[in-house]
Amino acid sequence: MIHNWRFIDTKIGSATWNMAVDEALLDEFCEDDLPILRLYGWKPSLSFGRFCKPAQSVDLSLAKKRGVSCVRRITGGGILVHGGDLSYSIILPSSFAKERGVKGSYRFLCLFLIRLYEKLGLDAGFVTEFKKEEKESNICLAGSESYDILIDGMKMGGNAQRHTKKAMLQHGSIPIHFDRHLLEPLFLEDSGLNEAASLQDLGIDTNYDVLSALVVNTFCETFDTKAIPDVLNRDEVKRAKELLKYKYMSERWTLYGQE
Repeated sequence: MIHNWRFIDTKIGSATWNMAVDEALLDEFCEDDLPILRLYGWKPSLSFGRFCKPAQSVDLSLAKKRGVSCVRRITGGGILVHGGDLSYSIILPSSFAKERGVKGSYRFLCLFLIRLYEKLGLDAGFVTEFKKEEKESNICLAGSESYDILIDGMKMGGNAQRHTKKAMLQHGSIPIHFDRHLLEPLFLEDSGLNEAASLQDLGIDTNYDVLSALVVNTFCETFDTKAIPDVLNRDEVKRAKELLKYKYMSERWTLYGQE
């Protein structure tokens, strides 16, 4: 693993800005750049996987009435709830995934999450280790894949990837708490919220700032790396603003995945 990483904490932002920044970082990444670890939070929102059909699973008009914004990710996976979570993004050269394969890179990169939960006194492991049956769903927390993370038999957040010729991105969510009263009524089918875990559900009292510091520390310990604090550069901000205006603010992209 590369020793020095750029560490960017963009704090709590809108769903559209969060995803515009992720794509901008991926677009602007060059093979010889330092890999990136980014942390960020969300206002109440739903994110849709690249190929999701949200209208089948979500009452979009009710989401709008309740002030829950929606955004489509560039990664795969299902519909995921946000607003009480800390999210991370990792950007690495494409050679990283080529060496390990897609599932291998998932397993490797998610090791810091397993270690994070262990530090919090929780027994975490992958679905494949617990021999739990995999389950497909349009909704992230209702589905189950090999390297999803389980604690006490409950799914803990979700992770997804995007690969380009020069780089790969993995991002995921660490749920601090769920606002089930706000979010559950938005779903037209099983939301998975009743079978999913958050840190609050598991008796862990924390917040964004405390948890983000622990995440960075654990990430560096797990991969024997050093996180060098940084901010978005001029080109990344410019690209993110372009993507925000022409892509992420567009209903064509959000609802139908059309660029």
